[in-house]
Amino acid sequence: EEYKNLDSVNKLYEYLIESKFDRNDFLIALGGGVVGDLTGYVAATYLRGISFIQMPTTLLSMVDSSIGGKTGVDFSAYKNMIGAFKQPKAVYINTSTLKTLTPRLYHSGFGEVTKYGYIQDKEFDQWLIEHTNELMDMDSDALEYMIYRSCENKRIVVEEDPTEKGVRATLNFGHTLGHAIEKLMNFELLHGECVSIGMVASAYMSYKRNMISKDELECIKKTLQAFELPVLVKGLDKQAVVETTKNDKKMDAGKIKFILLDGIGHAVIDSSVTREEMLEGFQYVAE
Repeated sequence: EEYKNLDSVNKLYEYLIESKFDRNDFLIALGGGVVGDLTGYVAATYLRGISFIQMPTTLLSMVDSSIGGKTGVDFSAYKNMIGAFKQPKAVYINTSTLKTLTPRLYHSGFGEVTKYGYIQDKEFDQWLIEHTNELMDMDSDALEYMIYRSCENKRIVVEEDPTEKGVRATLNFGHTLGHAIEKLMNFELLHGECVSIGMVASAYMSYKRNMISKDELECIKKTLQAFELPVLVKGLDKQAVVETTKNDKKMDAGKIKFILLDGIGHAVIDSSVTREEMLEGFQYVAE
């Protein structure tokens, strides 16, 4: 994350100019989400746009950031504040690269995988619960199906709303509080870990509005824990977390488009979520 900034962009521009890259050339983003976002943004802006190919090597980038054409970098303390929509010419996923990851990095990817079940694909949520052991053991058939279905879920949403004017915002389930936690923890927690905590907080807020049952809330927590993801965070001030959400780029006329669940498998965009609800939601995951 420390390299996901305009300094890195400038170094890449310098290299491309000195190497005489032209509009017929293309870039390959070989790596995780940071590499993909950075490469995509440079490709979107160098010479007003050149082609690029995504070659994600982490689970999180395979199922989320390499799909959909969002590119960008952080600015100062603000995550993904500068960017562009730029679709890659192709996304090439080779699951054998997952064997190079530490267990923690691998598990982080499940923060985005499980999200698809919660927001739009209840059947997939059930499949994940039934195949947890195979996925944790990196069974190749289970992995391939999980990644393919995750990409399909994202494709459906992105094709309907490529520039996030409407339904694509549901992909941000768990991200509003998750990004605030990520920033205030100085990126000591991985993105998928922060999303996991954010999803539990959002699920609790949905439960308090009688949109999901207590059993559904507990099931979400249990599933995330089975994938070795955190559901609690230590040492953060709840006021600071909620204050930080005001810097969220998903603000609309001063209000956050917050994502809640109306039952597992159905996300809703809600701009009426109050500060008090967010404080209570974060309190639920504060250790």
